Amino acid sequence: MNSEMVNVAEIFGENVFNDTVMQERLPKKVYHNLKKTIEEGKELDLETADVIAHEMKEWAIEKGATHYTHWFQPLTGVTAEKHDSFISAPLPSGKVLMSFSGKELIKGEPDASSFPSGGLRATFEARGYTAWDCTSPAFVRKDAAGATLCIPTAFCSYKGEALDLKTPLLRSMEAVGAQSLRLLRLFGNTTSKKVTPSVGPEQEYFLVDAKTFQQRKDLIYTGRTLFGAMPPKGQELDDHYFGTIRQRVAGFMKDVNEELWKVGVTAKTQHNETAPAQHELAPIYAPANIAVDHNQLIMQTLKRVASQHGMKCLLHEKPFAGVNGSGKHNNWSLITDDGINMLEPGTTPHENTQFLLILTCILKAVNRHADLLRESAADPGNDHRLGANEAPPAIVSVFLGDQLEDVIDQLVSTGEATHSLNGGKLMTGVKTLPDLAKDATDRNRTSPFAFTGNKFEFRMVGSRDSVAGPNVVLNTIVAEAFSEACEVLEQADDFDLAVHDLIKEYATENQKVIFNGDGYSEEWVKEAQRRGLPNLKSMVEAIPAMTSEKAVTLFEKFNVYTKAELESRAEIQYETYSKAINIEARTMIDMASKQVIPAVIKYTKTLADTVNAVKAAGVDATVQMQILVDVSNLLKEAKAALEKLIEVTETAAGTKGFVEQANYYYYEVGASMQGLRAPVDALEMIVDKEAWPMPSYGDLIFEL
Repeated sequence: MNSEMVNVAEIFGENVFNDTVMQERLPKKVYHNLKKTIEEGKELDLETADVIAHEMKEWAIEKGATHYTHWFQPLTGVTAEKHDSFISAPLPSGKVLMSFSGKELIKGEPDASSFPSGGLRATFEARGYTAWDCTSPAFVRKDAAGATLCIPTAFCSYKGEALDLKTPLLRSMEAVGAQSLRLLRLFGNTTSKKVTPSVGPEQEYFLVDAKTFQQRKDLIYTGRTLFGAMPPKGQELDDHYFGTIRQRVAGFMKDVNEELWKVGVTAKTQHNETAPAQHELAPIYAPANIAVDHNQLIMQTLKRVASQHGMKCLLHEKPFAGVNGSGKHNNWSLITDDGINMLEPGTTPHENTQFLLILTCILKAVNRHADLLRESAADPGNDHRLGANEAPPAIVSVFLGDQLEDVIDQLVSTGEATHSLNGGKLMTGVKTLPDLAKDATDRNRTSPFAFTGNKFEFRMVGSRDSVAGPNVVLNTIVAEAFSEACEVLEQADDFDLAVHDLIKEYATENQKVIFNGDGYSEEWVKEAQRRGLPNLKSMVEAIPAMTSEKAVTLFEKFNVYTKAELESRAEIQYETYSKAINIEARTMIDMASKQVIPAVIKYTKTLADTVNAVKAAGVDATVQMQILVDVSNLLKEAKAALEKLIEVTETAAGTKGFVEQANYYYYEVGASMQGLRAPVDALEMIVDKEAWPMPSYGDLIFEL
């Protein structure tokens, strides 16, 4: 929490074993071999790895590191790490040798049986491997444990199954890269050697005071408030969005930025979000696997620095009912190694044949696999957010804007696009202000998958989720669409005619997924149903998309997932949902039984005493009596709802089959939780604040 000014250029990447450090410290031949591995996927020999490991260790020790860890992303949704010190065998002198070998750098061996595997691993099959992802730089993280060398890795089982989020992501990046190059070659591009998906995840989060947080068992156990009535003021006036950042929060943001810059995260944009106590942090785009790593670092840093400032960072998708929740906007594009953005339409997109083919391929991919995209954003917390007039609906559609929608309409209606709409000038009407060049297309914040200039913004992802899963799906479905287009064009006698026909075919067949209107409206829900678009409202409804025949064929074709890996992930998703709702239900039971009901009973005694005192004084006690009756009735309702919740939670725990159990939690336990919440929230509005056993929404979101 340093208040001194910092030079960003000086501190940026100072704790990263980046290209500059490698050039300085590695012999030229070793550096060249490592770069070939990074850029071309060549295998790294052990002799080269030994040299890299030694220099990485020396560099890390200079930064104060005593331990190293293979930093990986199991199917828990968070990162995992096992720390080993650099200490080797003691020397005869009594000193100790510090060493780190190439074998230790390239491969680690954590216990695979202790992580979710969805049946891929038996409990007694413990061996798992972490493998260095050399395309994502190692870094030194400094925290209460000291300085630790963190080596980004993939995590696989003894038999080679992916037990993590990174391995499928890297596979999908290779798939879309290969098919993108294949397509570019058809259009005469012989210079680009590699295509990489570029990703920029915008991270939303809430900040609350740590002392207030500690008084809420629901926040402690589940990350969201399970009870809570709305305060007199919420976000109605929109005075929080882009408002002046409060000093306590500004100090927090300053320290977050500095910590992130030091480990190479390009923290760029920060601002207040729509809801009170809600904020956003966005980095500059990076290759997908690095963006995923950086987003995990962002979430960890937000939580750690918040604690240092006496606050708690909430990453739950819906920490406060009735208040906007938090998402993560996943900006996705395809970039060649020589700087070409394949999603750049140019000023006259109707003439840009390559772009129109890419665009219509993506429309085809989204239309065909809308269910998979929806599932990639499935999370128990996201069920409370999606479709709640604050976030994209659970229906996946594509926003193209007026200009591109007009081009598609021309292609569908006449088979030929002859013009593109121009943006024109934005006339300010003020002589001292310049007239501004206006984009040809406005933005649509209600769309789940929006084209925003030269990228697509997938807006459904939950705030605490890894963005690995959504990008695996995006990369793979686009790879499939590119592959199918290339198969047609590679066999064509007349390439220009074949491209023209294919663009028209894809535009016509997939136009139904385009929607530029209000995604929050009930009219769109009806229209989407008429068009035949899926509306998967909950996580349990979305999970089956992972194991459909269509999905298995897709992922196996591009070696991203095997059928067994997909089935294991579906099982983990169901179990994750059941566990999350079970914890929430048990927390509600605990809070209602030990806090709310005892407090209300005590308050009713106070009311009864007041009624008796008023009557004894010969004064009309009608008002006091009515309050007592209202509180007593709500207390009775809450007690009955509590008993119902206890009953269904016990039944859910004993339900056999992970699919059946998840569905029971969704339909029965979820409804019973809402049944308990309603009378408790009503009681909060009547019971004296001093008698209420926990901080209110107002205390939580307006205290900083």
